[in-house]
Amino acid sequence: MRALRLPCWLLLLLWIIPIVQGADQIEFLNGAKLTGRVIAIHKESRQVEFESTVAGKKQTRRYPYNRVHVVIWNEKRYVVSKKSQPPPISPTANQITRTEKEIRELTQGLGSTPPDWIATTPLEYPPTLDLTWPKPPPKGWSNKKNVGQYIWDRINPNAARWRSGIRFMFHLQTLHKNKPTLLRRVNESLASMYFRFFQDYARAAYWWQKLGVRGGTRDAVGLAECYYRLGNKAMAMKMLVGRSTSVGKIKLLGEMGEVTSSLKLADQLGPRSSQPHEIYLTAGDICRLNNRFEDAIEYYEKVLSAPPARNESYSKRYQGRANDSIEGIKRFELLDISSLKDGVYQGSSLGYEAPIHIEAAVKSGRIESVTITQHKEKQYYSAIRDVPQQIIAKQSVKDIDATSRATITAVAIINATAKALTDRPVPR
Repeated sequence: MRALRLPCWLLLLLWIIPIVQGADQIEFLNGAKLTGRVIAIHKESRQVEFESTVAGKKQTRRYPYNRVHVVIWNEKRYVVSKKSQPPPISPTANQITRTEKEIRELTQGLGSTPPDWIATTPLEYPPTLDLTWPKPPPKGWSNKKNVGQYIWDRINPNAARWRSGIRFMFHLQTLHKNKPTLLRRVNESLASMYFRFFQDYARAAYWWQKLGVRGGTRDAVGLAECYYRLGNKAMAMKMLVGRSTSVGKIKLLGEMGEVTSSLKLADQLGPRSSQPHEIYLTAGDICRLNNRFEDAIEYYEKVLSAPPARNESYSKRYQGRANDSIEGIKRFELLDISSLKDGVYQGSSLGYEAPIHIEAAVKSGRIESVTITQHKEKQYYSAIRDVPQQIIAKQSVKDIDATSRATITAVAIINATAKALTDRPVPR
């Protein structure tokens, strides 16, 4: 790290005499920027004292040189610390690795067996359901008649029903064992439930394998992630080979550390899409996961500048999420958890359906708990449980694994926590 490149006499003067005028700016190494006023530069402690307004509140803080990239003071630019591109985070660093043979044995062995709890899980479903599961469904939405709509409305958003959802799929398997087309739809749903609800990758992979899923097909990304999470990245990459592109493929490549390939796909797909908002938001999330905060902000800004979609509410939702992510990055750069006062902090951020509200309890400079106090998410899967646990374990909102196909919900929880912890604790 290099010290601020100012003449010695000026450094000494700044160390002693506060700076009293000018619209100044700090640019951090992660790409976040603050506009405000330089109060003083403290030579001995190697800190920049800076006054700014965050979320309508004026604050003065000291930032160490090793977090600051550039200080702009009186319209002059001074490099404090040079940027270096961080290597991609590899989620496989602490993951078990398995050979292809071991993966096949695991999926065909454990994966082919029902979970231990299935025998004690009651078979529950509305007696009005049409178990023939017609496709396309009859006009009009009815989660008491249509199986797919029942799964979407009643099973997916209710964790207490996830086991009974798996049990229901087994019932439909038996009922339609001589109807290949309908049985395939049941097995596709079973694989997806294992994957989304329980991250039971061995059983999800077994059923996708049984369906004959191949690279480039609809379920290839799900099977690829199973192989990756079970410990074989090479098998996952084989499943992703092909011209087909999707948001899921972009996301998985980024999570596997293939950031260059992931962003290349996003850059190719985004301009061709009539609704690029989700593509650019996903690319921003990938950059954020890999600590490329400046790049993340650029992609989030592409969401904001993208042409409106035909569905205006669609555009507004994604733009709201992009704004929340930009604010989340900038706010957390200002945060030193060890200096937080004890208490309960509250924050919210836009999820898929509506804002997600959280409370974070801090004690003795540590995050003790993160609780979701209000949400209207339906397809949140494991994010509501897993993301708060990761934040507590890492004592950070950085490097959080937002897998489970509920990325929007996961990122909203991350952003809400970042907002909460850079605010004041609520009065008690």
